[in-house]
Amino acid sequence: MTDDADSLTRSKIRTQLVSPIFGPRVELLSGQHRYSTLHQRVCEIFQLLIWISNNLGAESTTMKVVVCVKQIPDPALPGELDPSTNYLKRDDKLILDESDSYGVEMALQLVESAGGGEVSLVSMAPNGEVSGLRTALAMGAEDAVLVSDDALAGTDALGTARVLAAAISRMSPDLVLAGVESSDGYTGTVPEMIAGVLEMPSITFAKQIEIDGDTVKVQRQTEAGYDDVECATPALVSVTAGVVEPRYPSFKGIMAAKKKPLEELDLAALGIDSSVVGKNGARQETVRVTDAEERQAGEVIEDEGDAHEKIVEFLGELKIV
Repeated sequence: MTDDADSLTRSKIRTQLVSPIFGPRVELLSGQHRYSTLHQRVCEIFQLLIWISNNLGAESTTMKVVVCVKQIPDPALPGELDPSTNYLKRDDKLILDESDSYGVEMALQLVESAGGGEVSLVSMAPNGEVSGLRTALAMGAEDAVLVSDDALAGTDALGTARVLAAAISRMSPDLVLAGVESSDGYTGTVPEMIAGVLEMPSITFAKQIEIDGDTVKVQRQTEAGYDDVECATPALVSVTAGVVEPRYPSFKGIMAAKKKPLEELDLAALGIDSSVVGKNGARQETVRVTDAEERQAGEVIEDEGDAHEKIVEFLGELKIV
C-alpha cells in the first residue's frame, strides 16, 4: 500500500448510508472503515423506528364517516296505506332512498380525498330489510347497522332520531351525513333532531363539504347562492340532492356487498324503552285518510270569432287578469 492510499484510509471520508428498503438515509463521517457497518445498522434501525411511528400515527387519525340511509318502498310502484293503521305498507322489498344515495357518495368522496378512512351506514327498517343497505354497501361503504324491531311501527320523526342517534353513538364517527329529507316522509327534520340528541353541531343543505383537520367546511345552499359555514367535528351535515353524481354499484361491488358486515340491533340492544317509540311514543297521529277528488273535465272552447273573449272572461273569474 502506498503512502497516499494509507493516508486516504486513515483520513475522514464522507460516506452516504443507503438502505435497500428505505433508500438514502443519512451521511456520516467515519475515521475508520471498520466502524461504517455498525453505524449503518444503527442508522437503519433509527430510520425504521421513525417510519413505524409515522405510519402508526397516520392510522390513528383515519376518518370515520357514518351515513344515515332510509330504505323505502319502490316509488315506481303505487304506494298503499294499511287501512287499520293508516301507515304506509312496507311489507315488500325496500330500496335505497335516492336522496340518501347522495350522502353515501359524498362520504365516499371525502374518504377518498383524505387518502383513507371508513364509511359506515345506519338505517331503521321493519322486518330486517337490508336490500337498500346492500345497494349502499355495493357502492363502497365498509359496513352497516340496521335497527329493526316490531315495536318501532308508527314511530314519529323524533322517535326515529332517538333510535338512529343511539345506534350512531356506538360507532364514534368524526362526521355524520344524511339526506335533507326522505322521499316518503318529507319532514326534513330528522337530521337536525339526531344532531340535537347527540349534542352535535349541525349544518344543513350542504352542496360541498371539505374536511380540514378537526374542522368541517361547508358551502350551504341558499336561495341567493350559498354561505360558507364551518364547525368543529364531530358534526352532522345534511346533503342536498343532486350536488354529486352517485356511482353505480359494479358487479364486483355487488358481490362484495354480500359479505360485508351488517349488524342488526333491536331496541333492547340500544337500551331504548319501547314506550318512547312506536305508536305509543309518537307525538303525531294520522286521524283520517280520504281519497283525492277526481279531476273534473275541463271546458272546451270552440272558436267562433269570440274565443278570446271567453278566455279573458275565464281568467277574470280566476282573478288572474
